[in-house]
Amino acid sequence: MAEQPTVGTDNLDVTRLRRRFEGQVLLPDDDGYHQARRVWNAIVDRRPAVIARCASPSDVAAAVRFAAARDLEIGVRCGGHSVLGLSVPEAGLMIDLSLLRSVRVDPDRRRARVAGGAVLGNLDRASQPYGLATTSGNVSDTGVGGLTLGGGMGWLARRFGLACDNVTRLQVVTADGEIVEASEAENAALFWGLRGGGGNFGVVTEFEFQLHPIETAALIADFFYTLQDAPSVLRGWRELIAEAPRQATLTAWTGTSGDWPVLPAEHHNSPLASVGYIWVGEPDQGRDLLRALRGLAAPLAERVEELTYLELQTIDDAKHRQRLRRYWKGHYLRELPDEAIEAFLGRGQTVESDPELLPYGGFQSYGGAIAEVREDETAFSHRDALVEFVAVAAWADPAEDEARMSAARRWAAAIEPYASGVYVNDLADEGEAGVRRAYGPHKLARLAALKQRYDPDNRFHLNHNIRPG
Repeated sequence: MAEQPTVGTDNLDVTRLRRRFEGQVLLPDDDGYHQARRVWNAIVDRRPAVIARCASPSDVAAAVRFAAARDLEIGVRCGGHSVLGLSVPEAGLMIDLSLLRSVRVDPDRRRARVAGGAVLGNLDRASQPYGLATTSGNVSDTGVGGLTLGGGMGWLARRFGLACDNVTRLQVVTADGEIVEASEAENAALFWGLRGGGGNFGVVTEFEFQLHPIETAALIADFFYTLQDAPSVLRGWRELIAEAPRQATLTAWTGTSGDWPVLPAEHHNSPLASVGYIWVGEPDQGRDLLRALRGLAAPLAERVEELTYLELQTIDDAKHRQRLRRYWKGHYLRELPDEAIEAFLGRGQTVESDPELLPYGGFQSYGGAIAEVREDETAFSHRDALVEFVAVAAWADPAEDEARMSAARRWAAAIEPYASGVYVNDLADEGEAGVRRAYGPHKLARLAALKQRYDPDNRFHLNHNIRPG
């Protein structure tokens, strides 16, 4: 067993922190410590010296000051869905926001005040009884904070903008342990940077979101094809993106199928591709797109399913709750040439690669309200993207680590010549090169200046880091 880290200070220091702490301060020998350090990616097995399970903004401020005084690395955990497990600092201090999950909805003002540790399901369940929602991601256990601070793509984004576009105010604990507000009217520069700049500028303890009236129903459509038919189908799917209504987010997928009941038995566990869309709104209106997709080619199988918006938001939860090792790579593409489609369907496979170890991945369409926000209005970049690409690897056996990650890297490398940038929330281990691709030189310089102002010592560096400049 690995040696347990120590705080590096005497117990009296931790006692002082605990004295006015409303939440829990956990050391490695305390009950609950190992559960608290466990995150979504099973590869991550780091041991913080201290875990501060904060129950108030003042707890967060106290934890930041405690770490700064002892030169402890700070990791911030909300949903714990970072593929690198950046929220878990080895021998550092983990600020765990999971006790801060309240959501207060004001249906008259169409606003939601969301505590910094809330997950997407908390927000969706609180707002849907009023027929309201705002853009959030596709897995309900994902943290609101991590998603929103990086941008926040979801099924409502083409209609209402990204999650960060719907933030009206934030409460933030800065690197010096101060609690400040950020909005268009107060600390406007910080407000700009927090909408897309990730966790570089502080710990957000509360978000205020604009909510929108939405229908409570949704529609999923998927059409499955052999790899031989897939190129022409994807070319036709590409042409539908520009004309699709904003209630629709077009999707495409390729990978190895499972024993899915919708498929003929002879195509179980086989390389396949699919195209389709997610529609949020009256399902009958959403069915108009089915004719266009069915006209591309005769599919092996199709799935068309009506469900509620809350069911849509939780449909992928089960596979993300599995204790698996995980890795991903992503790109933005502002165009989708035929060569990119071929690279997409190739999945990075070489003669030497084992087909059973290849990742799966997909495209998701952008445009609509996302593209209508001015590029300089938020730190989020690449609003001109046509699609987002992500290659995903998930496996159980540690012996497969290198093969699985290498396969995902090969696939991403094959797509990269056609890419225009990358979504910061899709970054994995690309380091500074990835951060440059996520923001571009002009915006990165502005973010670096903001970092110099709010975190000159780079205390919040366990993220896709923007260095002070």
